[in-house]
Amino acid sequence: MQTAREISGYRKHWAARFGTAPFLPMSRAEMDILGWDSCDIIIVTGDAYVDHPSFGMAIVGRVLEAQGFRVGIIAQPDWHSAEPFAALGRPNLFFGVTAGNMDSMVNRYTADRRVRSDDAYTPAGAGGRRPDRSVIVYAQRAREAFRDVPIVIGGIEASLRRIAHFDYWSEKVRRSVLLDAKADLLIFGNGERQICELAHRLAAGESIRDITDLRGTAFARKAVPAGWIEIDSTHLDAPGPLNAPVDPYAMSGAAGPAVDAPAVPACTPERQPTGEKVVRFVRRVKSADRERSVIRIPSHEAVTADPVLYAHASRILHLESNPGNARALVQRHGDSDVWLNPPPIPLTMKEMDWVYERPYRRAPHPFYGDASIPAYKMIRFSVAIQRGCFGGCTFCSITEHEGRIIQSRSEDSVLREIGEVRDKVPGFTGVISDLGGPTANMYRLACKSPEIESACRRPSCVYPAVCPNLNTDHTPLIRLYRRARALPGIKKVLIASGVRYDLAIESPEYVKELAQHHTGGYLKIAPEALAEGPLTKMMKPGVGAYDRFKELFHRYSKEAGKEQYLIPYFIAAHPGTSDQDMLELALWLKKSGFRADQVQAFLPGPMATATAMYHSGKNPLKRVTRDSEEVIVPKGIKVRRLHKAFLRYHDPNNWPVLREALRRMGRADLIGGARHQLVPAYQPAGTGGQAGARQTNRPQLFRTQHTGLPKTPRPRRERSPKPS
Repeated sequence: MQTAREISGYRKHWAARFGTAPFLPMSRAEMDILGWDSCDIIIVTGDAYVDHPSFGMAIVGRVLEAQGFRVGIIAQPDWHSAEPFAALGRPNLFFGVTAGNMDSMVNRYTADRRVRSDDAYTPAGAGGRRPDRSVIVYAQRAREAFRDVPIVIGGIEASLRRIAHFDYWSEKVRRSVLLDAKADLLIFGNGERQICELAHRLAAGESIRDITDLRGTAFARKAVPAGWIEIDSTHLDAPGPLNAPVDPYAMSGAAGPAVDAPAVPACTPERQPTGEKVVRFVRRVKSADRERSVIRIPSHEAVTADPVLYAHASRILHLESNPGNARALVQRHGDSDVWLNPPPIPLTMKEMDWVYERPYRRAPHPFYGDASIPAYKMIRFSVAIQRGCFGGCTFCSITEHEGRIIQSRSEDSVLREIGEVRDKVPGFTGVISDLGGPTANMYRLACKSPEIESACRRPSCVYPAVCPNLNTDHTPLIRLYRRARALPGIKKVLIASGVRYDLAIESPEYVKELAQHHTGGYLKIAPEALAEGPLTKMMKPGVGAYDRFKELFHRYSKEAGKEQYLIPYFIAAHPGTSDQDMLELALWLKKSGFRADQVQAFLPGPMATATAMYHSGKNPLKRVTRDSEEVIVPKGIKVRRLHKAFLRYHDPNNWPVLREALRRMGRADLIGGARHQLVPAYQPAGTGGQAGARQTNRPQLFRTQHTGLPKTPRPRRERSPKPS
């Protein structure tokens, strides 16, 4: 893995003399109290400002403050005019624009595209405080306010829309958000490393147009500059020579495994690339040349016209996601190229400690008074211990955003933060509500070989089975748990982050620790599906791993004299799922005695692998060709509601649609009152009809821990928003 400059090692900007702000200012009056005549950087966010390390604007703002910059916050501005964007004056360096801790479309709409009435990141949970596609709207208003100020976009919404992407809400492929927002630079992934270097370089007088070498950023340019080797990946079948014949041995040096051949039909010509050389995608590039190699993926116009090309482009993007070997990508949009540099180098443990130990007030800004911010209430007593996830679940945003390299804090740093919570957060009763991250039990887990890790292109370290090169030792995490609950004043440490149970069974001692000391009666885990069809498209383990975890969990709970339960979560209507799969799942749920209060339907988030399946009907986990594997895709409101109804087989409102489906499937034998039957033949008065369509949909929150220019807390898909 390459190394990078330590983010705490920069010489501080001159404005460090002003010291640390109690809260980052949201008004000119606060700036006057601090003695500021201007802000160096202004962060515009779609969330209420909470000065807590589970909120992106707080992390980015405090990290920049520690570099010596004056940072102001414009939170949830009225977007109907540019005036609120000028409230703090002209920033000296740039505007940092983010939709907030969630994608604004996911925040506002359910998986059935219905408008939500609430927003967990807004005072009193009020809805409607941010516009649709907030990054675009905010960036345009900031540009209206100060036309000459650079605009830098980031956060979950910008990060996952950095290339041409399928947009579920409009059912079309949209351009890179960089172009639609007319931004100067897009930061993707964990953003501290990029934002620190960017701020210092701008402060030193560099033009943002000249900063094109910063990892974890995307920008627009007209063509591939001279000196680069352009690798053509715009065709599903390997193209013929694009240049004059060259020495066949000149490009023969290998730099890790070659990737598949690629992308566009003859009727969709790509613009002739302009790099130094153009080589076939199936050729390998010398190791010495990798850093000046760029892969050209199918253009926006090509992937819009051809869903199969979209699946191919998605595959290439995910193959080039390892910071140790990823190459730059370029995608044509009209007459411009969107250039994506390789992902940022993950933070070291020392850097993680430094980021999370900034002087956060761990409370909402006083501007909000006594108003309750639901998301803050959920995470105020929780502590993040890690970032990243190597699970690779195709419906999840972590790989595209945080990456699969686990970034962990030291035990001492975590314990110090627990002490901060105990001593400073009002209302603390001695219970830490969560000690985790995107996944609860990946703390300090990594590949046994740094060389293998840097060369690996597998999207998951645990699918189809746990990689033999993966260190699965949970001892450091067990030790952290024990030290945490031994702290004075700490009565209980709960684990609310999702447990990766196929990893947990590799360490029965961890399951014992979890069951006997860190579970409050119920533990939520996510098998997501039982059938092979959807599981292979999700990259999730089979039910055998769940059964083994369940056996261990109940055994150790019983040893401790505790009656505890596992609460499994499942996704309806995921690509690869048939009606028969959902029926079998419903029968399993009934046999197991599970009755779900809330259900979640697959929501195709931008840039996810499962979204490429949803849009194209192809499986980008394998080489994509015209004849490659087709994927069953449950589309349309009728089939999606049926799949949700199977998960809530016990709700009388769903019985009419289930009876209809069972008859159509030739399973009328499952209609009746016997124990083995799914739904009764009778219908209670006042139920049925359209009532079943009004099931509760919780927000589908992306499983990410930190989102660059602000961060998305860990909440998962359509479950309760519980950032941490």
